[in-house]
Amino acid sequence: MSKESLTHALKSGNSNTIIFGSRFKKVVENATTVNPELKMFQFNDQPADLSPKAIDLKTKLQESSFNSLDFDIDMGKSDDKLVYIYTSGTTGFPKASVIRNFRYNLAFLTFNLGVNIKTEDILYIPVPLYHSLGGMAGTSQCLIKGTSIVIRTKFSASNFWKDCEKYKCTISQYIGEMARYVILAHRNSQEKPSYRLPKMFGNGMKPTTWKQFVENFNVGQIYEFYGSTEGNFGLFNLDNTVGSIGYCPLYGDYFVPMALIKCNASGEPIRNDEGFCDICEFDEPGLMVCKISKLLPLTKFDGYSDSESTKKKILENVLRKGDMYFNTGDVLVRDDHGYFYFRDRTGDTFRWKGENVSTNEVEDILSSVIQRDVAVYGVEIPGSEGKAGMAALADPNKTLDLKRFLEACQSNLPSYSVPIFLRIVDEIKETGTFKIQKVDYQKEGFNIDLVKDKVYFLDPKRKEYVEVERELYNDICNCQVRV
Repeated sequence: MSKESLTHALKSGNSNTIIFGSRFKKVVENATTVNPELKMFQFNDQPADLSPKAIDLKTKLQESSFNSLDFDIDMGKSDDKLVYIYTSGTTGFPKASVIRNFRYNLAFLTFNLGVNIKTEDILYIPVPLYHSLGGMAGTSQCLIKGTSIVIRTKFSASNFWKDCEKYKCTISQYIGEMARYVILAHRNSQEKPSYRLPKMFGNGMKPTTWKQFVENFNVGQIYEFYGSTEGNFGLFNLDNTVGSIGYCPLYGDYFVPMALIKCNASGEPIRNDEGFCDICEFDEPGLMVCKISKLLPLTKFDGYSDSESTKKKILENVLRKGDMYFNTGDVLVRDDHGYFYFRDRTGDTFRWKGENVSTNEVEDILSSVIQRDVAVYGVEIPGSEGKAGMAALADPNKTLDLKRFLEACQSNLPSYSVPIFLRIVDEIKETGTFKIQKVDYQKEGFNIDLVKDKVYFLDPKRKEYVEVERELYNDICNCQVRV
């Protein structure tokens, strides 16, 4: 956590009090200078480490005598604000999403019934509690149902199975690239973990990782879901269909006001001659939207603490005049059986050689083949139509064989998806919820004046990756090199 991100969180949430653990003492002291009136409560085991401006929360709790909270609970309403949960921040600072009592209870019911979580289960939560998966879908099982939960302070791929076995966990959560990290942590092990986990639920597990994870570790069932902290709907994959983020029968369209609408490569909705959007065909990538309806309380969009950010997520006049839809910002695909599959975030898909390239799919394939962290994005080349593929590859030990990498690309990807540029980094930037941050990579592109890492170019004549130095960079920018 940085001073800047914490300061942003305090301001956007209009906070007047902060509760923090001892290990965050320094960053809290630096961030709270923006509001000298902020009340500080520090929870720690060593009173000597107490911040000068903070109240010792542990001592305060021990000294206090609490009356029953029944009266306060009875006064609460379903529409009352409970907490703000901050989005993952893949495109800048996180936004504070409004979570009301009704929404928290809905999250509990959805996962409790969908995954069939029982009181006697033991749920492993290795994901951050500031994320809705851990803080809502996970902790609610304990607070409302009484299910035991095991909380890991910080995710550890090497200790994942040790923890599950130690605490006899029957269910685990996952998010983003977690499963792939567990695979990598055990790839050189002579013996695979023997503990069998009956169930896992979460989101962001890519198809190739999904298959490898289940086969390597004999996991019973994966429950993948689709949704967002601020979103007004969700999807659930309950039958273990590999790669699917959720299912809705075709007749369900009459009851669930969601739609996949046609969009361009940048994810912008395409309007027809009448000014409205068209529904996608089966297997056609489209922007996922869900109607905001006063007649359906479940589709209410509470938005963010910032009204301007809220307005940006609403599309108007989508299918008919006067309607309003929540824009997920995600491009999905639906097959003719009703299964949905994630394609990309809007703006991540790019067009090259007349073909749409899904960065998510290329990342999935490459990371599973070369067993490295990969971030894929499109960059503009002067004189070329569309955007060329560029991949940032994690190579902290400087062991990447560029020749073998190219062979892996050509064997597993269509020619238009093979990265034209490579950026070799020590590690891939990620959010705290294991989502790739590629905004800075995209901004810097292959500009050697901005990029401090080594950059390589797929030379069409030599048919190999060559380092981009000043002369080659100028030739590419001046259209002297055919791409």
